[in-house]
Amino acid sequence: LQWYWKGDFVRSLPDEAIATHIAQAAKAPSELSLMHLYPIDGAVRRVGKNETAWNARDATWSMVIAAIDPDPGKAADLTKWAKNYWTSIHPHNGEGGYVNFMMDDEGEARVQASYGANYERLSQVKRTYDPFNVF
Repeated sequence: LQWYWKGDFVRSLPDEAIATHIAQAAKAPSELSLMHLYPIDGAVRRVGKNETAWNARDATWSMVIAAIDPDPGKAADLTKWAKNYWTSIHPHNGEGGYVNFMMDDEGEARVQASYGANYERLSQVKRTYDPFNVF
């Protein structure tokens, strides 16, 4: 399957955001393309933002836009749809996203936004325990 992912942390879903999701879903390039909202709740909220590297504990959902199709000829259309969808919805969302929902082309600033103020501490731990980037 061809895949292109984009993600964000979401704090709320105002009416304008819901309308944007509906409009973008109508443009999906295949029946396999989708958007999921995964709840962030429970135990996540019982840990302080600075206690671990992950700091998006005030988010309500982790959103992923996944453009999917088996045809390699549709790869460019999948990427375009996911990027356009994300660009249209991102103003309603928080900074950063779950890094497993990001593609290689998103850049270091996007990864830094995902960890916020904890990024530098995470970088130091990585330099200490994984200096050759094995993990």
